[in-house]
Amino acid sequence: MPPRRSYDQYCSAARALDVVGDRWTLLIVRELLAGPRRYTDLHADLPGVSTDVLASRLKDMERDGLATRRRLPPPGVAHVYELSERGRRLLPVVQALGEWGAAELGERRPTDAVRAHWFALPLLRDLEREGRGLVEVGLQEGEFHVHVGAAEGPVYGDGPAPAAPDARLTLDPATCEAVGRGELSLREATRTGRVEVTGEGTLAKALRDG
Repeated sequence: MPPRRSYDQYCSAARALDVVGDRWTLLIVRELLAGPRRYTDLHADLPGVSTDVLASRLKDMERDGLATRRRLPPPGVAHVYELSERGRRLLPVVQALGEWGAAELGERRPTDAVRAHWFALPLLRDLEREGRGLVEVGLQEGEFHVHVGAAEGPVYGDGPAPAAPDARLTLDPATCEAVGRGELSLREATRTGRVEVTGEGTLAKALRDG
């Protein structure tokens, strides 16, 4: 592979951007925080990225120790990409970037792509203040689940929770977008009836009792 471009600055921020500063890299990290993903799944959930650029970024991430590629065991025939431990440590970076960028969201534009699980990290920010556990979220765009407080493994995933969730949240698009923009907390949205919380886990009780 060609040598990685560098800012050639003896500065930790510059060195970090040498690794993750290319277009699409941090969005690939966002997707891989959901656990192992096939190339085709990544391409589907990164609208706008070309196949050449996605392949190039994934190779860069393997080279830089952010992600690994492995073949699924039989009867699977596909390869999947997943974050390494070093790559997973970018979670707070992606969260902080999302929180900083919330003010840039504004109202959703007609040309904006959206996936339900893109709301997982903004919701995780609020859920982490309430405790730990498995949370299932139902939106108009679809369902996803969040592993709140997980020290390893996937941070979130598409579809229903893989086990009985500690809490299930149901909310409309406007409420979810307001939470994502930082205009409304989950606790306040629950208190005012904009989020329906079911379940008997600690997280569910904390949200309902807040």
